[in-house]
Amino acid sequence: MGALATLRGMEQADKPTAREPAVLDLAGLASDPERGAGFAEAAHRILADLVAGGAALGWVEPPSRGEVADLIGAVGAAVRAGDGSLRAAYLGGRLVGLGYWLRYTRPTHRPHADLEKVAVAAAAHGHGIGRALTTALMDDARRAGIEVLTLDARGDNEGALHLYRSLGFTEYGRLPGFVAVGERRYDKVFQMVDFRAEGRQRAR
Repeated sequence: MGALATLRGMEQADKPTAREPAVLDLAGLASDPERGAGFAEAAHRILADLVAGGAALGWVEPPSRGEVADLIGAVGAAVRAGDGSLRAAYLGGRLVGLGYWLRYTRPTHRPHADLEKVAVAAAAHGHGIGRALTTALMDDARRAGIEVLTLDARGDNEGALHLYRSLGFTEYGRLPGFVAVGERRYDKVFQMVDFRAEGRQRAR
Protein backbone atom coordinates (compact mmCIF):
# COMPACT_ATOMS: atom_id res chain seq x y z
CA MET A 1 0.00 0.00 0.00
CA GLY A 2 1.24 3.45 -0.83
CA ALA A 3 1.62 5.84 2.07
CA LEU A 4 -0.93 8.62 2.08
CA ALA A 5 -0.63 11.63 4.29
CA THR A 6 -2.13 15.06 4.07
CA LEU A 7 -1.25 18.37 5.56
CA ARG A 8 -2.28 19.41 9.00
CA GLY A 9 -5.17 21.81 8.92
CA MET A 10 -7.10 19.95 6.24
CA GLU A 11 -10.05 20.05 8.64
CA GLN A 12 -10.62 23.51 7.20
CA ALA A 13 -11.04 22.06 3.72
CA ASP A 14 -14.82 21.65 4.00
CA LYS A 15 -15.51 25.33 4.70
CA PRO A 16 -17.56 27.08 2.01
CA THR A 17 -15.82 29.61 -0.16
CA ALA A 18 -16.82 32.14 -2.77
CA ARG A 19 -14.01 30.92 -5.01
CA GLU A 20 -14.34 27.36 -6.22
CA PRO A 21 -11.11 25.64 -7.26
CA ALA A 22 -10.65 24.38 -10.80
CA VAL A 23 -9.75 20.70 -10.46
CA LEU A 24 -8.02 19.37 -13.58
CA ASP A 25 -7.15 15.83 -14.56
CA LEU A 26 -4.07 14.83 -16.55
CA ALA A 27 -5.83 15.50 -19.84
CA GLY A 28 -6.82 18.94 -18.63
CA LEU A 29 -3.22 19.71 -17.71
CA ALA A 30 -2.01 18.48 -21.09
CA SER A 31 -4.49 20.72 -22.88
CA ASP A 32 -3.12 23.80 -21.11
CA PRO A 33 0.54 24.13 -22.17
CA GLU A 34 1.37 26.78 -19.59
CA ARG A 35 -0.04 24.86 -16.64
CA GLY A 36 1.28 21.55 -17.91
CA ALA A 37 4.82 22.88 -18.35
CA GLY A 38 4.95 24.38 -14.89
CA PHE A 39 3.12 21.64 -13.02
CA ALA A 40 6.09 19.62 -11.73
CA GLU A 41 7.89 22.72 -10.45
CA ALA A 42 4.73 24.08 -8.78
CA ALA A 43 4.04 20.66 -7.25
CA HIS A 44 7.57 20.56 -5.88
CA ARG A 45 7.13 23.93 -4.19
CA ILE A 46 3.93 22.79 -2.49
CA LEU A 47 5.28 19.42 -1.35
CA ALA A 48 8.66 20.75 -0.20
CA ASP A 49 7.07 23.62 1.75
CA LEU A 50 4.58 21.31 3.44
CA VAL A 51 7.21 18.74 4.44
CA ALA A 52 9.46 21.53 5.74
CA GLY A 53 6.54 22.62 7.92
CA GLY A 54 6.05 19.12 9.35
CA ALA A 55 3.22 17.86 7.13
CA ALA A 56 2.68 14.10 6.99
CA LEU A 57 3.44 13.41 3.34
CA GLY A 58 5.78 10.44 3.57
CA TRP A 59 9.06 12.36 3.55
CA VAL A 60 11.15 13.30 6.58
CA GLU A 61 13.12 15.91 4.63
CA PRO A 62 11.69 18.04 1.81
CA PRO A 63 11.87 16.16 -1.50
CA SER A 64 14.16 17.41 -4.25
CA ARG A 65 12.91 18.73 -7.58
CA GLY A 66 14.15 15.53 -9.19
CA GLU A 67 12.24 13.32 -6.76
CA VAL A 68 8.99 15.17 -7.40
CA ALA A 69 9.54 15.21 -11.16
CA ASP A 70 10.13 11.44 -11.12
CA LEU A 71 7.01 10.93 -8.98
CA ILE A 72 4.86 13.03 -11.31
CA GLY A 73 6.27 11.15 -14.30
CA ALA A 74 5.50 7.75 -12.77
CA VAL A 75 1.98 8.77 -11.80
CA GLY A 76 1.38 10.18 -15.28
CA ALA A 77 2.50 6.91 -16.86
CA ALA A 78 0.11 4.99 -14.60
CA VAL A 79 -2.77 7.31 -15.53
CA ARG A 80 -2.11 6.84 -19.24
CA ALA A 81 -2.07 3.05 -18.71
CA GLY A 82 -5.46 3.21 -16.98
CA ASP A 83 -3.95 2.40 -13.60
CA GLY A 84 -4.30 5.70 -11.79
CA SER A 85 -5.73 9.18 -11.57
CA LEU A 86 -4.02 12.52 -11.01
CA ARG A 87 -5.84 15.71 -10.06
CA ALA A 88 -4.51 19.25 -9.76
CA ALA A 89 -6.40 22.12 -8.11
CA TYR A 90 -5.99 25.74 -9.18
CA LEU A 91 -7.22 28.97 -7.65
CA GLY A 92 -6.77 32.12 -9.66
CA GLY A 93 -4.46 30.35 -12.08
CA ARG A 94 -2.14 29.14 -9.31
CA LEU A 95 -1.59 25.49 -8.36
CA VAL A 96 -2.82 25.07 -4.79
CA GLY A 97 -3.14 21.31 -4.42
CA LEU A 98 -2.70 17.90 -5.99
CA GLY A 99 -3.59 14.30 -5.34
CA TYR A 100 -3.50 10.90 -6.96
CA TRP A 101 -4.47 7.26 -6.62
CA LEU A 102 -2.80 4.21 -8.13
CA ARG A 103 -4.20 0.77 -8.86
CA TYR A 104 -2.62 -2.05 -6.85
CA THR A 105 -0.05 -4.00 -8.86
CA ARG A 106 -0.55 -7.40 -7.22
CA PRO A 107 -2.72 -9.48 -9.60
CA THR A 108 -5.22 -10.47 -6.91
CA HIS A 109 -5.59 -6.81 -5.87
CA ARG A 110 -5.97 -5.29 -9.35
CA PRO A 111 -9.67 -4.36 -8.89
CA HIS A 112 -8.64 -1.98 -6.08
CA ALA A 113 -6.58 1.20 -5.72
CA ASP A 114 -4.83 3.26 -3.07
CA LEU A 115 -5.30 7.00 -2.60
CA GLU A 116 -1.64 7.75 -2.07
CA LYS A 117 -1.31 11.50 -1.67
CA VAL A 118 -3.50 14.55 -1.26
CA ALA A 119 -1.62 17.77 -0.57
CA VAL A 120 -2.88 21.35 -0.32
CA ALA A 121 -0.68 24.44 -0.14
CA ALA A 122 -0.68 25.96 3.34
CA ALA A 123 -1.77 29.35 1.96
CA ALA A 124 -4.87 27.75 0.40
CA HIS A 125 -6.37 26.25 3.57
CA GLY A 126 -10.03 26.99 4.03
CA HIS A 127 -11.01 27.05 0.36
CA GLY A 128 -12.35 23.49 0.04
CA ILE A 129 -9.33 22.28 -1.90
CA GLY A 130 -8.83 19.01 -0.03
CA ARG A 131 -12.51 18.10 -0.34
CA ALA A 132 -12.62 19.02 -4.04
CA LEU A 133 -9.51 16.97 -4.84
CA THR A 134 -10.62 13.92 -2.89
CA THR A 135 -14.14 14.02 -4.32
CA ALA A 136 -12.79 14.24 -7.87
CA LEU A 137 -10.38 11.36 -7.26
CA MET A 138 -13.18 9.24 -5.81
CA ASP A 139 -15.34 9.97 -8.86
CA ASP A 140 -12.44 8.97 -11.13
CA ALA A 141 -12.10 5.70 -9.22
CA ARG A 142 -15.80 4.93 -9.67
CA ARG A 143 -15.60 5.60 -13.41
CA ALA A 144 -12.50 3.38 -13.66
CA GLY A 145 -14.40 0.50 -12.05
CA ILE A 146 -12.32 0.49 -8.88
CA GLU A 147 -14.05 -1.68 -6.29
CA VAL A 148 -12.29 -0.61 -3.08
CA LEU A 149 -10.31 2.59 -2.61
CA THR A 150 -7.94 2.52 0.36
CA LEU A 151 -5.73 5.08 2.05
CA ASP A 152 -3.53 5.45 5.07
CA ALA A 153 -2.80 8.54 7.14
CA ARG A 154 -0.78 9.49 10.18
CA GLY A 155 -2.79 9.16 13.35
CA ASP A 156 -2.30 12.77 14.45
CA ASN A 157 -3.69 14.06 11.15
CA GLU A 158 -7.19 14.45 12.57
CA GLY A 159 -8.27 17.03 9.99
CA ALA A 160 -7.59 14.68 7.09
CA LEU A 161 -9.11 11.68 8.86
CA HIS A 162 -12.27 13.70 9.59
CA LEU A 163 -12.49 14.79 5.95
CA TYR A 164 -12.19 11.22 4.68
CA ARG A 165 -14.81 9.96 7.12
CA SER A 166 -17.18 12.69 5.93
CA LEU A 167 -16.71 11.43 2.36
CA GLY A 168 -17.59 7.83 3.26
CA PHE A 169 -14.27 6.26 4.22
CA THR A 170 -14.23 3.97 7.24
CA GLU A 171 -11.29 2.85 9.38
CA TYR A 172 -10.34 -0.80 9.00
CA GLY A 173 -7.07 -0.96 10.90
CA ARG A 174 -4.39 0.87 12.84
CA LEU A 175 -0.71 0.21 13.56
CA PRO A 176 0.21 1.88 16.86
CA GLY A 177 3.44 3.90 16.88
CA PHE A 178 4.36 2.73 13.38
CA VAL A 179 5.32 5.99 11.65
CA ALA A 180 8.76 7.26 12.70
CA VAL A 181 9.68 10.93 12.41
CA GLY A 182 12.97 11.30 14.24
CA GLU A 183 12.32 10.18 17.81
CA ARG A 184 8.56 10.68 17.50
CA ARG A 185 6.16 7.84 16.71
CA TYR A 186 2.65 8.06 15.29
CA ASP A 187 -0.12 5.57 14.57
CA LYS A 188 -0.67 4.57 10.96
CA VAL A 189 -4.41 4.60 10.27
CA PHE A 190 -5.99 2.65 7.40
CA GLN A 191 -9.29 3.68 5.82
CA MET A 192 -11.31 2.42 2.87
CA VAL A 193 -14.46 3.03 0.87
CA ASP A 194 -16.18 0.13 -0.90
CA PHE A 195 -17.84 1.33 -4.10
CA ARG A 196 -19.49 -2.07 -4.52
CA ALA A 197 -21.67 -1.25 -1.54
CA GLU A 198 -22.91 1.86 -3.35
CA GLY A 199 -23.89 -0.31 -6.31
CA ARG A 200 -25.76 -2.75 -4.09
CA GLN A 201 -27.69 0.09 -2.47
CA ARG A 202 -28.71 1.51 -5.87
CA ALA A 203 -29.85 -1.96 -6.96
CA ARG A 204 -32.30 -2.28 -4.09
